[in-house]
Amino acid sequence: MKTIYHSAESRGNADHGWLKSRHTFSFASYYDPSRIHFGALRVINDDSVEGGYGFGKHPHDNMEIISIPLSGDLAHQDSMGNGSIIRHGDIQVMSAGTGVTHSEMNPNKDTPVKFLQIWVFPNKKNVEPRYQQISIKDQAKPNDFQQILSPNADDEGVWIHQDAWFSLANFSKETAKTYRLHKQGNGVYAFVIKGSATIASKELNQRDGLGVWDTEYFEITATNDAEILLMEVPMR
Repeated sequence: MKTIYHSAESRGNADHGWLKSRHTFSFASYYDPSRIHFGALRVINDDSVEGGYGFGKHPHDNMEIISIPLSGDLAHQDSMGNGSIIRHGDIQVMSAGTGVTHSEMNPNKDTPVKFLQIWVFPNKKNVEPRYQQISIKDQAKPNDFQQILSPNADDEGVWIHQDAWFSLANFSKETAKTYRLHKQGNGVYAFVIKGSATIASKELNQRDGLGVWDTEYFEITATNDAEILLMEVPMR
């Protein structure tokens, strides 16, 4: 088993006033040659956007873009004709493919929106752009792994063009589970949203991250009540 640890404090930091963002991997003005990506996982941005502000229309192509709200509301519009609000308990994915433009705004004047935006390299280039948004809160599985993303359109959660599986783990203190990888050659990047846990024998606190690979499984034990996002992706 191989691991790589990233503390919350070691992440890149961007403060634009209306936007505060922490970057697990190199992004925009933050560049660390040792932290470009973890396998097919390219971006984990931990964003907070002030009320009434947001990202105006901007383009993407050939990337799988996943947004997971943590609190507040995020208004989405895109060149495919989609317009929606995503909230805590939802997950959104956009396959940029041949090219798409979109905007993300905080529609509330007095409440910030906090969300994770994650980019994954696709396994197919120049696909037709697509959009998907679902609620995952009704399928919550306390003290177990809740799959929220996979490569399969008919499976639980959203789907993307990659052999990737994302799961949420909402564990009460002292809950212990074994995570088994879905595919040989994949690795898992674990990101602690809240609380603390021991993952693959490493102690992690809020917003710490740990990459784990060259293994078929690893152990997770919540040392306090914890919410953990597990992102399994191909390493090559």
